[in-house]
Amino acid sequence: MQHITAPELAAWLADPSRPQPLLLDVREDWEFATCSIAGSTQIPMRLVPVRVTEIDDDRPIVCVCHHGARSMNVAAFLEHNGFNNITNLTGGIHAWAVQVDPSMPKY
Repeated sequence: MQHITAPELAAWLADPSRPQPLLLDVREDWEFATCSIAGSTQIPMRLVPVRVTEIDDDRPIVCVCHHGARSMNVAAFLEHNGFNNITNLTGGIHAWAVQVDPSMPKY
């Protein structure tokens, strides 16, 4: 598993020469409704095991949660189940709101 900071992820998303990642947001519905990174796919952590077949493993995957712990667990689960090219967003959506998009709601 790799780790990426919010500014590094923002640079990646802005770079058309790089393959765009699947942003897998593993937060709960109410959290996702509060704020999210544009283009994210939400599957709450508790549902990942039963919905794992919906996750496109042909793209790089960046796992996202509130502060980075749940997403790190999901990233480890995905790696254990044969997914490659998995990255965890260090600091989660909170780091994104602080370092990349200060207009994003924080909770």
